[in-house]
Amino acid sequence: MSDADLAAALAETAGTLLLQVRRCGLLGAKALGKAGDQTANQFLVHALQHLRGDDGLLSEESTDTDERLGKSRVWIIDPVDGTREYGEERTDWAVHIAMTVDGRPEIGAVALPGLGLVLRSDRPTPLPPMAGIPRMVVSRTRPAKEAVSIAEQIGAELVPMGSAGAKAMAVVRGEAEIYLHTGGQYEWDSCAPAAVALAHGLHVSRVDGSPLVYNQPDTYMPDLLICRQEWAAEVLERVAALAASADSKTGSRGA
Repeated sequence: MSDADLAAALAETAGTLLLQVRRCGLLGAKALGKAGDQTANQFLVHALQHLRGDDGLLSEESTDTDERLGKSRVWIIDPVDGTREYGEERTDWAVHIAMTVDGRPEIGAVALPGLGLVLRSDRPTPLPPMAGIPRMVVSRTRPAKEAVSIAEQIGAELVPMGSAGAKAMAVVRGEAEIYLHTGGQYEWDSCAPAAVALAHGLHVSRVDGSPLVYNQPDTYMPDLLICRQEWAAEVLERVAALAASADSKTGSRGA
């Protein structure tokens, strides 16, 4: 089985397990989220250790070690991206399976089990036409102020949504044009979505325009931009202007 086929199979199977756990009807939202995280993680970790034991592994739900840092090939997984949405029986949650090579997101599969979909980096599909008015996906509970500000500047419609994977895949699927995040994430939140988005020809970067680099000692990755290429330059320029304005105000207060 190729790495891409394995990533897709793991994402789909974990999604099926999670739906089965949720259908039992025995757990409340918080307990359901915890049970789902642990169930999916156990399956994924055991499968990867069995099938790709020489590779490194980073999972949100497992204790991290320095062992992965000496590996060229590292799997980065999020068993349930959007635990809150999963526990609330929504559809905007995901399963992330990615494989990086020397820090690059080379292979990715993002399952959207609530929609019965698995999006893969090795099977890109043509991007749908863009909407006349740009749509920007943002957190449904705490939209980043930078995203809200830039949406106002470019006349974009805000589309509230749950997990990072669901938001990124909304751009891939043509449900939005821009996903701008500045509220703080970790490597497992964006690695698989980044791999899938790159394979589909989307712009993927940090908000300063630099590439996303994975398998770092510090897994914190505070920001990213996934968007249609047509919007990348303008959004990056406006983010930079916001940052410069904030720095200027801070300097003025300090003076």
